[in-house]
Amino acid sequence: MNLKSVTHKEPKNINGAGVLIIDRGKRVLLQLRTDSNSWGIPGWCINVGESLQDATKREIYEETGLIVDNLKLFNVYSGEEQHWIYPDGNEVYIISTVFITNNFCGALKADEVESKEVKFFYLNNLSDEIISTNIHILNDLKNRVDGYI
Repeated sequence: MNLKSVTHKEPKNINGAGVLIIDRGKRVLLQLRTDSNSWGIPGWCINVGESLQDATKREIYEETGLIVDNLKLFNVYSGEEQHWIYPDGNEVYIISTVFITNNFCGALKADEVESKEVKFFYLNNLSDEIISTNIHILNDLKNRVDGYI
């Protein structure tokens, strides 16, 4: 038996979705992720058979306590910039559909499962600890926020 073939985890493509939630002060909501201890856009997991919109709204509610509406497509990201290796060794290339909205309500609260903390950041004062797969997305947001909100 070849041990390498048993222990090596092949990279997988996965689909995910997140939302750039923008408040009235043009701040963006980020979550401090429990798996990487870095800040990122809330969202991402789509269950088998779940619609993209339903998954996005569910993920946002679970991770932040917010209910989002009026989602507008911001962009779709894929390729090397969306490569991620989880702490358990699972390696993925995420095909990320990113929405944007300023229409939200609810009580902001980290779920303490995927999010240690959730808070709004000014775009010119983001944390230095941004998850690598979100850096390009947030840079795009800095350049285009006025056109969307």
